[in-house]
Amino acid sequence: MKRVTIEPAPRGAPEIPGVLLAGGLARRMGGGDKPMRMIAGHTILERVIRRLKPQCDGLILNANGDPARFAAFGLPVIADGVADFPGPLAGILAALDWVAANRPGVTLVLSAAADCPFLPRDLVARLYEALAAQDAQLAVAASDGQSHPVIGLWSVALRDELRHALVVEDVRKIDRWTARYKLATVTWPATPLDPFFNANTVDDIAEAERLAALDEARD
Repeated sequence: MKRVTIEPAPRGAPEIPGVLLAGGLARRMGGGDKPMRMIAGHTILERVIRRLKPQCDGLILNANGDPARFAAFGLPVIADGVADFPGPLAGILAALDWVAANRPGVTLVLSAAADCPFLPRDLVARLYEALAAQDAQLAVAASDGQSHPVIGLWSVALRDELRHALVVEDVRKIDRWTARYKLATVTWPATPLDPFFNANTVDDIAEAERLAALDEARD
């Protein structure tokens, strides 16, 4: 097995915990938990944890319903604090609230979709580097000309503004909310595979099996 190189965080980077967003309804897969689907012998969630654990100062899982189904992963499980499944912004807000209550010294939180099995190993380092260099308030990932706003760095200090946007203004789209702030966008190459590929459909699972072989060949 080839040695895996983990990109270090930039010097002076703060502690950055990560939240894995698994609160969706998975309608295009017929329901259930997308992150629990298997790819090449491992669940998608296991692959996401393996990618982010070396980069983050602790991980939490945002999921609704019975948290016991994720007990084997040993992560704190937090549900949306806003009713009616308003989307990933609710999961991000739940994470910011949890961090404010349990990690009061933390100022930034990484969010990532729990159905992206090939996340880059330098995700946190590059996002934080861009955030600091551009004096931005938020940072998001991009690839192949497309932004991935669910994957980014979020300021805990903005949680009350986010709550107001969700509850009072009914803002659901992430990019509608991030447009209010100075945003750093960091782009990754999409070849030989897009590190932000996500499994939304049954066909995507088959494609993920193929990509997993490519990914493991690079390790």
